[in-house]
Amino acid sequence: MSLSLWYNGDILRVDEVGIHPLAHGLHYGTGVFEGIRAYATPDGAAVFRLRDHLDRMARGCAALGIRFSISEFEAATLAVLRENRHRDAYIRPLATYARGGLGLDVEVLGEDVLVASMPWKPHLGSERVKLTHSPYRRNAAAAIPPLKLCGAYVNSILAKREATSRGFGEALFTDAQGQVVECTGDNVFKVKNGSVTADEHGDALPGITRATVIELAGADARPVSLEELKDADEIFLTGTSAEIAQVGWLDQRELGANPISLELRRLYQRVVTGQEASRSGWLTAY
Repeated sequence: MSLSLWYNGDILRVDEVGIHPLAHGLHYGTGVFEGIRAYATPDGAAVFRLRDHLDRMARGCAALGIRFSISEFEAATLAVLRENRHRDAYIRPLATYARGGLGLDVEVLGEDVLVASMPWKPHLGSERVKLTHSPYRRNAAAAIPPLKLCGAYVNSILAKREATSRGFGEALFTDAQGQVVECTGDNVFKVKNGSVTADEHGDALPGITRATVIELAGADARPVSLEELKDADEIFLTGTSAEIAQVGWLDQRELGANPISLELRRLYQRVVTGQEASRSGWLTAY
C-alpha cells in the first residue's frame, strides 16, 4: 500500500509527488525539517511533544525566511497519521525553497511544504552503542544556527560515515577546547556516582528529548569535557529516533552496567506511551 503525505496543502500518495530538478532546496539544502514521534497508547495513538517540535521548526524557518504556520503543520501532521493509519510512527515535516531560480537570493523563490509519516524503527536500536570521538568538528553556532536546517546535516553525515568505517555506530563531536558538543543526531548525558548530567554546549541542537529527560531525571545541565565523559560510570544519548540509547563503548573503553540509563529508558517509554498521567500534556491524540 502506497503511503500518503501532505504536500502544499493536499493529501497525496507519495508516488504522485515530484520534485523539480531545479528546486533550490535540492541544490543548496535550503530547507528546515523536524523528526517527530507518534506512539500507540492505551487510549489510542498520540504524537509526543508536537507543538515543541513545530515551535523549533518555526525558528528554523524564520532564520531562512520561509513562511511557516504552526497550526497548519499541526493539522497536517494529524491528518497524515490518520490517512496512513499509523500508530507507532516517525513523522517528517519539511519546508524548503522550491523552483524560481538558482543563486543565493531566496526572497524571490517559492516554497514547498510537506508532512510525511512512516512506520518507526529506532536509528540506534536497543543494543548498546559503540561511540567514537570524531575527527570532525560540529558546525559552529556562529556560522550555522543549531536548528534542523537541511544542508547543515552534511556535517553529521560525514562524521557518521567516518565512524562507521572504523566499526563504530555513532560519532561524538567535541570543540577545539575538548568540550563535548553532541553526536551526529543525539544529545549526550553522563552518569557519575548516581548523578545525571546533561552536556550543554552552544553549538548543540536544543534537543526536545534532551529537555524531556532533564525534567524527568532532575538532571544538571552544564558543559562536559571529553576527559570528564571518559571518566563517567554511564553514558547515554537522547534523540527523537534514538529515544534513550545506552553507550557500551567510548572508543576502546567498554563501559559497565547501565542501571540508571535503563531506568530512565523505562520511564521515558511509560511517558511517551501515555502511562504517566502527570505527563499527558505532552501527548496530542489523533
